[in-house]
Amino acid sequence: MAKKKKKFGKKLKYALYAVAVGIFALMVTVASVGLGSAVRHRTELFIPTGASYAQVQDSLRASGNVKMFKFEIISRIKKYPSYVKPGRYVLQRGSTAMAVVNKLRIGMQDQVRLTLRKVRTPEVLASIVSSQIEADSASIVQLLTDSAFLSGFWFPAQECENPDDISDTLPLNAQTVMCCFIPDTYYCFWNMDAKSFFSRMFYEQNRFWNGFRRGQARAMGLNRVQVSTLASIVEEETLNKEERPDVASVYLNRYRKRMLLQADPTVKFAVGDFALRRIRKEHLKKESPYNTYRTQGLPPGPICTPSVSSIDAVLQNKPTKYLYFCAKADFSGTHAFAETYSQHLANARAYQKELNNRGIK
Repeated sequence: MAKKKKKFGKKLKYALYAVAVGIFALMVTVASVGLGSAVRHRTELFIPTGASYAQVQDSLRASGNVKMFKFEIISRIKKYPSYVKPGRYVLQRGSTAMAVVNKLRIGMQDQVRLTLRKVRTPEVLASIVSSQIEADSASIVQLLTDSAFLSGFWFPAQECENPDDISDTLPLNAQTVMCCFIPDTYYCFWNMDAKSFFSRMFYEQNRFWNGFRRGQARAMGLNRVQVSTLASIVEEETLNKEERPDVASVYLNRYRKRMLLQADPTVKFAVGDFALRRIRKEHLKKESPYNTYRTQGLPPGPICTPSVSSIDAVLQNKPTKYLYFCAKADFSGTHAFAETYSQHLANARAYQKELNNRGIK
């Protein structure tokens, strides 16, 4: 009996030794595979929402920059196939398989730079945005024209000291929604859907309208929709930032005197032809709330997404007596401003003459 016990003890000892050796060998293998460099060159990996492990493999394999044998071994050990998370991931050159798998497994995304520029329509906005995040353009356009969805967001009817005051509000609609988009660069996660994108932009818009800007608008008796709408006209009128305060003063003076704004860019918006180089009588006859040659006051919403420069040009409210302006005849891209109509007519004739001389119709 003693011999049998001794023999069993030796077998158990050898078995435990073999297990220990196996575990050690496995640890050495994992260390050599997992800790050695697995990424040959910097790689951007985009994992769509709902993607499978097989799709991740296909993307990495297609890049040709990742040592797939190492990646797949560590993925299995770490059970990554059950934890695939969407997003944009930057895999740096020299990263180990362990580091790559850990990053993907916990969803440690790298943000994208979402750049918004001046646009005139939701369709163009959606096209630009969808090229930078996962949400497709159709879903973004659908959201920006969905009255039921937009009514859940609001702007203050009058700017007040407390940004959370909801006693007097204006629900968003398809005409005012473009006020939410301030041209700038934002950092965000690539796998945003349309609703997440809009919520982020609405938040950024509220942050832009800080206490100082709300105070400026309140002093003028305007709300942010009116300021943004006026700023969009200024934006379309001139590329010259230095003269934007003068252009803003013209429209503010006309608005306060209850004169027709008669802004040519609103006519282009009304007729849907942004390439017009010369506004003619048939264009001025267009029936539209955006045609300020026929409709009193401001359009129902912005005709483009105005820059910070144009918004601040309105808010700073440069005091002048200008009521008119037109492009200079030297085609410098700047404008001649006038206080009287007779002065303006002289400037306009000079410009019209030069248009004719250049054959611009």
